[in-house]
Amino acid sequence: MGTDTVRVRTADETAGRRREQRGWYVYDWACSVYSTSVLTVFLGPYLTSVAERAADGDGYVHPLGVPVRAGSFFAYSVSLSVVLAVVLMPLVGSAADRTGRKKPLLAAAAYTGAAATTGMFFLDGDRYLLGGALLVVANAAQSVGMMLYNSYLPQIAPPEERDAVSSRGWALGYAAGALVLVADLVLYSAHDSFGLSETAAVRVCLATAGLWWGAFTLVPLRRLRDRHARAEHSTAPGLRQLAATVRDMRRYPLTLAFLLAYLVYNDGIQTVISQASVYGSEELGLGQSTLIVAVLLVQVLAVAGALAMGRLARTYGAQRTILGSLVAWTVTLAAGYFLPAGAPVFFFVLAAGIGLVLGGSQALSRSLFSHLVPPGKEAEYFSAYEMSDRGMSWLGPLLFGVTYQLTGSYRSAIVSLVAFFVLGFALLARVPVRRAIGEAGNPLPEKI
Repeated sequence: MGTDTVRVRTADETAGRRREQRGWYVYDWACSVYSTSVLTVFLGPYLTSVAERAADGDGYVHPLGVPVRAGSFFAYSVSLSVVLAVVLMPLVGSAADRTGRKKPLLAAAAYTGAAATTGMFFLDGDRYLLGGALLVVANAAQSVGMMLYNSYLPQIAPPEERDAVSSRGWALGYAAGALVLVADLVLYSAHDSFGLSETAAVRVCLATAGLWWGAFTLVPLRRLRDRHARAEHSTAPGLRQLAATVRDMRRYPLTLAFLLAYLVYNDGIQTVISQASVYGSEELGLGQSTLIVAVLLVQVLAVAGALAMGRLARTYGAQRTILGSLVAWTVTLAAGYFLPAGAPVFFFVLAAGIGLVLGGSQALSRSLFSHLVPPGKEAEYFSAYEMSDRGMSWLGPLLFGVTYQLTGSYRSAIVSLVAFFVLGFALLARVPVRRAIGEAGNPLPEKI
């Protein structure tokens, strides 16, 4: 009788964990549409055109009396959102771990971001300040939400399941991005048939990303559950809390060593994502429709890549699989240097290579880091992880820009990013992850 009771309890716990995992996946499905449709495709060009309509005769807008080139307004708005996120993430992360109430904080971040994104429907005429403010709020909210979302991973998946669970989350996010991007492209390209102007079609695409985000966030909010807090945390302001987190990480130098390696190679990944379209348009002379199809191709293949690399990690371990992906990134960028201009097919091949390693390298990095986080400090440590993803991704664009300025060649600029993958490989290869997991106080998975 006792054995039957244990079996029933174990089955119930497994079923509850699976239910939570399925709910967790859906948050990636909910918020990834913002990254794809809003940030990657539509908002940058559209907000720039709105700012240009508001510009003076010299091409400047004057937010708060500061002269800013209209073409730079979008980039400055993104940078301001990063600053806000850097302040908020450690503060919210510490509060989440201290109270154990992550779900209300996730709801607040998600619905703040979704509301700001939906409000982009009203971005029309010369309302560039409205667009900048909504972008800052939405982008910072997404960063905070992703930090909280990532911090659930160690709590909903035992060590042997994390690579697969993380990979499925990434895959579902890319699938949602691809699905909505197809619908957006149909609406945008046939806007006359729907009785919409081109600008109205863009505003609808922006707003629907916010509605999608808000609607599907209901699923994880119903299925995820809060845990009791297990660690003491300070109530310091954001930047002071970040400093406290970093000081605490010094007690776990191997965790910090992994974070440094991730910071380096992920900076390269983020720069490739943001600059590939510039390379395609300026160096290869490709049109907007070609670039959008390439983005869609990346989204679709990132689904397959994330799932495939999750399976590889079960055989070879997450660390070896990530190292292999960094080799693939290096080869892909080196091949990109030799792409002929005016040849979309070769650019699509490059996009396919990026897509196949993109999702997997990010998903496995997340799951590997989850093993290195001391129990009870998940949100706090993932706030530092998320900042290495977003807050530090200025090094790659800086190298890209300086290389182009010195050489006048986008080919040289794109191949310069190889340095991030080579250095990241060297740093990651030096991290003894099994020892790092033990020092963090976590059980060792069979494969790592």
